Amino acid sequence: MTSRTPARTSRKTAGRPVTARLHGIDAARGLALLGMMATHLLPTFESNADLTPTWIGLTFSGRAAALFAVLAGVGLALSTGKHKPLQAPDLSAARRGVALRALVIAAVGLSLGGLEVNLAIILVHYAVLFLCVLPFLGMGLKQLCAWAGGWIMGSPVLAYLLRPWLLAAEPPMQLGHNPSWEDLSTPASLLADLFFTGYYPVFQWLSYLLVGLIVGRLVLGRAMVPVVLLVGGSIVAVLARTLGVTAMESWGGRAALEELLNSPGYPLESVLQVNLTGIAQEGSWWWLASAAPHSATTLDLLHTSGVAVAVIGACLLLGRLAEWVDVDLLLPLRGAGAMTLSLYTVHVWVVSGFYLKPLPAGWTEDGMYFAHAASAVIVGMVFVLRKWRGPLEWLAHAANRAGRGELRPSVR
Repeated sequence: MTSRTPARTSRKTAGRPVTARLHGIDAARGLALLGMMATHLLPTFESNADLTPTWIGLTFSGRAAALFAVLAGVGLALSTGKHKPLQAPDLSAARRGVALRALVIAAVGLSLGGLEVNLAIILVHYAVLFLCVLPFLGMGLKQLCAWAGGWIMGSPVLAYLLRPWLLAAEPPMQLGHNPSWEDLSTPASLLADLFFTGYYPVFQWLSYLLVGLIVGRLVLGRAMVPVVLLVGGSIVAVLARTLGVTAMESWGGRAALEELLNSPGYPLESVLQVNLTGIAQEGSWWWLASAAPHSATTLDLLHTSGVAVAVIGACLLLGRLAEWVDVDLLLPLRGAGAMTLSLYTVHVWVVSGFYLKPLPAGWTEDGMYFAHAASAVIVGMVFVLRKWRGPLEWLAHAANRAGRGELRPSVR
């Protein structure tokens, strides 16, 4: 959420200037931010009694966060050579920069983890993903495709085998809350939660960054690349989701899992559509046949990655359209997308202020979401028009430059 698309050399294409940034990438990041805010502030089920999924749950749950992670990979690819990966010694310097930037993100996430808030904060997991992807930054497209395919297929199986063993430990190796500074005193439980037993399992989620690296290593300036991303991502997303639903509803998967849970009346059908977090996915290989949001199965990873890639392609196409009509159509989204770390942090802090408290008189959940989203859009537009970095983006950028050795004092 902190990576800013690097500047491109100004040139002309068909008589029109090419923008200094790939505005579509920032717009997609802004869309992901607004989507995550929606899942935080608006109900994903109709009520506790009637667990019928809402359109918010059906649209954004699992997909907005995955889009963030895929865009992290895109940003890392763009900052490490685009379609020509950096090689040593530049690659080593870039890795140091990414590592220091990850530490900044982790520090922010651990600080937010001390707040009392009913949100699953992604920042510490996000930072660990940055560190885990370092070995892949020098790879080309073929290698990345092989690794991404293997990781998407294999990591859910390994996690399925390891997770019960971690949860059976005494005490269980699971935090049950957002990672905070205090959890550094129990590193084993912290790492187990981050990688396998927590809300955003890094072990499987590394797949998203690998997919993002693949997208970022493409020549995004070519005319057909956004179209391929939009069409290809949509096809993968539909096929994965269709296969998951078929496995659950037509091949007997849901019936087998309901029998395993042995909880009459439990709305497993609704949960499979919105969020599988909180259910111990063990005791049956049928869990791996689901495409449920936040299940981190192969089909879930394929579906959400496909959605993310399609959204990126659509945003890049809108950026092309904006250049053609000479109107900045993406400004509201790209402004927020250029400073997501700062905006996300403020969003979480504000939400924590209402934890276990009623909304102010006259406010509704819809109104609260509109206030957060509108504030993010307005602040983002001001910053991008003034060519300012967000405060936390500035800090992360400085850490990145320090890691690359670009902050050396001048010699007189």
